Amino acid sequence: MDVTPPGDSPTPSNPQVPEIPPVQGSAPDGGRASAQPQPSSPAPNSPSGIQSPPPLESRSPEPYRAEPYRPVRAFVDGPTAGAPGHSSRRSGRGWLWALLIVGAIGLLGVVGLVWVAGNFDGAGAGNFAASGNGGRHDNLREIVIDPSPSRDKIAIIDLQGVISGEPIEYEGSTLVDFIEAQLSRAGKDSHVKAVILKIDSPGGEVLASDEIYKLIADFQESHDKPVIASMGAVAASGGYYVAAPCRWIVANELTITGSIGVIMHSYNWRGLMDKVGIRPQVFKSGQLKDMLSPDKRDDEITTEERRIVQDLVNETFERFKSVVEEGRALAQSRNEDNAGEDTDHGRPLAKNWQDYADGRLVSGKDAWKLGFVDELGDFDDAVERAEKIAGIEQAKLVQYQRPASFGSLFHLLGKSEETKVKIDLGLPTLKLRSGLYFLAPHLAR
Repeated sequence: MDVTPPGDSPTPSNPQVPEIPPVQGSAPDGGRASAQPQPSSPAPNSPSGIQSPPPLESRSPEPYRAEPYRPVRAFVDGPTAGAPGHSSRRSGRGWLWALLIVGAIGLLGVVGLVWVAGNFDGAGAGNFAASGNGGRHDNLREIVIDPSPSRDKIAIIDLQGVISGEPIEYEGSTLVDFIEAQLSRAGKDSHVKAVILKIDSPGGEVLASDEIYKLIADFQESHDKPVIASMGAVAASGGYYVAAPCRWIVANELTITGSIGVIMHSYNWRGLMDKVGIRPQVFKSGQLKDMLSPDKRDDEITTEERRIVQDLVNETFERFKSVVEEGRALAQSRNEDNAGEDTDHGRPLAKNWQDYADGRLVSGKDAWKLGFVDELGDFDDAVERAEKIAGIEQAKLVQYQRPASFGSLFHLLGKSEETKVKIDLGLPTLKLRSGLYFLAPHLAR
């Protein structure tokens, strides 16, 4: 029987049970017991080469890490206030609603301004004609571009770009309709004493040009108010056609004008079709039904077709020359009564003016020598001439514009630009319809 002395630890009798190392702590005498690391020895049953894990006292303790505070969620039916992402989603939806509301208010404000501008702007001289003109609604706003204390007015009408019968607005209004409305408004306003037609155009369609010519001639005849043409950079062909009936024509020395003539222009792509193996198949009721067809060979165009087309061009050309001759003669007869010097009576056509009516372009200075224009100057000179002919001083300059409408606003918002690829073939970029033109094609680009 073994007797273990007090203070000694018994030796384990079972070799399979590992010895538990003493726990590091305080010594009974109050001092700190230092635990010396003991060399580890393999367990009796461990295979050779495999090390046992180091004793617990040799492992360095990890530092204490405080866990973040996590509030307790209350689980209820439906979305919870504390659910992850709930706050960001709610704030995102809030911003979206705010933007939608602000956008709606802004759109309503724009619509309201458009409505107010279209109905109340220019109260006495806005959408309704001036007093004494019957108060007829003409859908035009009067804009003062040069104020003056005088009640007398000079109406300015712009004619820019190619003259065409194509609609210029989504309602279907054309350039001819717009000029007619402006002349009608100027004729009914008793304070309008004269009209200045600002022209910057290379010409255009024969029919549209002739309609504007008639509107100007009828306006001067019916209202006894002079129309003064003020030519800009270009007033050629149809641009000069519409100026011919005016009481007075002012051009700059460098203005490109003239081009008195008619053109019928088209392309023939039969040669290209033959190269790619395309052949037209035509069924017609008469021999001339496919006249001017772009897919006919040169030998297929008969002499009769050429004669008919040329006669049509010549007939229109004679109309052009008669418009110039009659318009300038009528202006000269009216200007004979003008007060002032001989230069205030205008210029008659030169005797050989028809020699220059072969489609050629002339400068403003040459046009003055030929009697095509009455005066060399700019827009300010045209205003002074209008005041002198009308017998007024310091008249205010006004223009007529169409007010914005709900339809035009929605049309603008719904309009989208198409992506196009342009290939420059050295050809005019102007898109022309079939027909006759008073046009200088090389200027219409």
